[in-house]
Amino acid sequence: MKCMKSELLAILPPKFRGALGDELLPELMEIRLRLGQPGKLVCIGTTVTMNQTVTAEDLRFCVNAASKYSPWNTSTIQEGYLTAPGGHRIGLCGEAAGEGLRSVTSLCIRVAKDIPGIGDNLPLRTSTLIIGPPGSGKTTLLRSLIRRLSQREAVSVVDERCEVFPLSNGQPCFDPGPNTDVLSGKGKDAGIDMMLRSMGPSWIAVDEITAEGDCAALLRAGWCGVRLLATAHASSLSDLRSREIYRPLLEKGLFGSILVMQPDKSCRQERI
Repeated sequence: MKCMKSELLAILPPKFRGALGDELLPELMEIRLRLGQPGKLVCIGTTVTMNQTVTAEDLRFCVNAASKYSPWNTSTIQEGYLTAPGGHRIGLCGEAAGEGLRSVTSLCIRVAKDIPGIGDNLPLRTSTLIIGPPGSGKTTLLRSLIRRLSQREAVSVVDERCEVFPLSNGQPCFDPGPNTDVLSGKGKDAGIDMMLRSMGPSWIAVDEITAEGDCAALLRAGWCGVRLLATAHASSLSDLRSREIYRPLLEKGLFGSILVMQPDKSCRQERI
C-alpha cells in the first residue's frame, strides 16, 4: 500500500499531524475537520477522535495549503471539492455565496491510496464499470486495474480531477504502468474524444461518471471499438439501473461486466 503521506501531512494543520502514525495509514479512509469539534480519523471499521478542536484558522490553513494559494487550483471549490497534492480530495461545506463558498465550516479529506495487485484476479475481457458508494474504494481499484491492463495494452486515462494518477514535482505519485497515457485536468466529455483521436488506445479509463456528457462520450468511444473502464456512484446493480443518467449505457450494452464494491473494500462481479 502506498499513500503520499508527506503531501497529506503538509495540508494538515501542525497540531493534527501527530495523530497520523504509519500503523494507522493502511486503515485510514478520511479525515474529518468540523469547526468547533474534535478532528476525526475515519478508518475501516472504526473512527478515532483526536484531542484537538478544529478552529476557523485550521480550516483556512488546510484549504490554502492544498491549493497553494493558486486561483486555478481553487476553481473547483464552487463544485464543493479541492484536489490536493498527492491526489487527496478535500470536500468542502459551509456558507454558500453565489456559486462559491463565503466561509468553510467542514472539511472531508479523502485519503488517496495505491494498493498494487488488488484487481489481479478479476477478469478483464470486456468493458467494465466499477460501482459503489463514496469512499468504497472505486478509485483505488480503478488505478490497480489500469496498471494491470497497461502491462500488455495501451490505456488512455482521462483524469479530470487529477486524482487517479496525481503528479508531485512533475512525477506521477503512483505508477500508471508502462503503456498508460494520462490526460489530467480535462473534462471527461472532451477528454475522451481527444484521447480517442490522438492516442489510439485499446482501453479508455475514467473516474466517476456524473453527467450526461460523460455517458455520451463513452458511447462514442465504445462504438469505435475501444474497451472502457470507468467508475460510478451506485450501491448495487439495481440502484444503477434506477438512475436515468446511466440508463443509456445499460440499454445499449456498453459495459459487459459490473464490479460492485463491498463494505470490506472487496468487490463482486456481475454481468449485465
